[in-house]
Amino acid sequence: MAEQLPPGFGALATSRAYFTQESMLAVETRKRKLFIGLPKETSLQENRLGLTPEAVLHLVNEGHEVMLESGAGEPSKFSDHDYSEAGATIAYSTDEVYKADIILKVAPPTLEEIELMRPGQTLISALQMGTLTPEFINALARKKVNAIGFEFIKDPSGARPVVRAMSEIAGSTVMLVAAEYLARSNEGKGIILGGITGVPPSQVVILGAGTVAEYAARAALGLGAEVKVFDNHLYKLRRLKHNLGA
Repeated sequence: MAEQLPPGFGALATSRAYFTQESMLAVETRKRKLFIGLPKETSLQENRLGLTPEAVLHLVNEGHEVMLESGAGEPSKFSDHDYSEAGATIAYSTDEVYKADIILKVAPPTLEEIELMRPGQTLISALQMGTLTPEFINALARKKVNAIGFEFIKDPSGARPVVRAMSEIAGSTVMLVAAEYLARSNEGKGIILGGITGVPPSQVVILGAGTVAEYAARAALGLGAEVKVFDNHLYKLRRLKHNLGA
């Protein structure tokens, strides 16, 4: 006759509460800390900077380090205080900024700036390959700098987001600049782009149907001008017509 177990003993013996349990341990993914330098832009009429204070704040919160050359943000109406409050370190010499692992610029560096770089550094800027001289390319190669051009960065769809953003800005602002030059105060014809009651609107001719043309046409139409766009590629004109809802 089988031995009878005391009531409840079988349930106790099979209870998982008395088995060795696995312990869940959170394992953090190690991130490489980036050291980014933002030097002053020395090119003529270049007022842009690679990062805004908001972008610096985001990078610093992710554990990265950003160093800004003092006064670099002034042409963009950002003070050293704005960047300091965002977590950036303010450097008071150009040499100190170029000690960073990543140099972030808008315009291509000058030959003098390339001499401040060291082998293995990464340069992220517009390279403008069509205007580069052999001397410039040889200087980068001699320093063994990893140069990444803004204009060649692509997203997963194959589009170039930086180029498109710059094109959108150029197209949107060019009409405002054109309207300003039409003013009598700038020795223009003294007319406005948009028509008013009894006065026909100005005529705007745009050559090309790319991103710049699209946003220029949007701005001109928004001001009330009459717009004509010419391009050798019919599919671009059709795409532009569709995007504008014309």
